[in-house]
Amino acid sequence: MKKGAFVAAAAFVFVLGVGTGMAAKNRLDVASYSGLSKPEAGNALLKEALAQAGKGSWERIAVGRVYVLAGMKAEGKAIFDGVLAGKHEPSDVLRIARAWREAGDWATAKPLFDRFVVENPKEDKDLAEIGAYYLLAGDRAQAEALYAKSFAITEEFWSTLAAAAGYLGVAPQD
Repeated sequence: MKKGAFVAAAAFVFVLGVGTGMAAKNRLDVASYSGLSKPEAGNALLKEALAQAGKGSWERIAVGRVYVLAGMKAEGKAIFDGVLAGKHEPSDVLRIARAWREAGDWATAKPLFDRFVVENPKEDKDLAEIGAYYLLAGDRAQAEALYAKSFAITEEFWSTLAAAAGYLGVAPQD
């Protein structure tokens, strides 16, 4: 066997072994959720998901969203507050606001939407989406002001669709 082929084969076997070992290490133990009540299993898996999320803001927001929608608002809020306390993307504010709105908590979502609009005044699609949420919450004047800002930037399919959805009582697709 030529030396180069031997080295390549050895490297392949090494990588395969490391990959297999890492995959086995990252597998969830069925006993951590199987046989538990649904709430216990869900909580155990949420804790694991949060650990798997690491420092990823989108991933942590996704875990926080499930907590909030499952009625564990304090746990979700703690995750959201942690995301917003550190360095984060502007879109993280929007994602968190969406989660609160989806949970039916407009009072918590609204200031986050307002913050996003102030910090991101040129995000046409997001302005229209937020306008639809305002319309769904009963504030037609603010919705139409946001639609006007959005359409002044560009007339774009997703913005138009979000506005139409709001008028028809449908939450825009995010």
